[in-house]
Amino acid sequence: MKNILSILTVLALAAAAQAGCGAKISSKGTVKSYDSEKKELVVTVAGADTTYTLTPETEGADKAADLKGKSVEVNVDKHVKTKVLSVAVSADAPKGDAPKKEKKKKTEKKA
Repeated sequence: MKNILSILTVLALAAAAQAGCGAKISSKGTVKSYDSEKKELVVTVAGADTTYTLTPETEGADKAADLKGKSVEVNVDKHVKTKVLSVAVSADAPKGDAPKKEKKKKTEKKA
């Protein structure tokens, strides 16, 4: 009975260790290039180029070819830095070429 409980305890601890914490590291930058054959995305972050290898599990990997020159946010796993979790257009990036609204100057009438 003790052997069975010992084995179950070891298996429970091993499963908990493999679960991971789900922590991620975000990087914001501009996409410099994308190689569709190698699935490599080169992002310029703070003046330095960083290469990320995308996998089928990476969210947004199917749209990576359209991101060249755009501001993106890349999320990688905190513990496995080579595992890219997602690639998406950055929230603070300008969306499209929408014209900016012009502020009208108020004209004061003097009586």
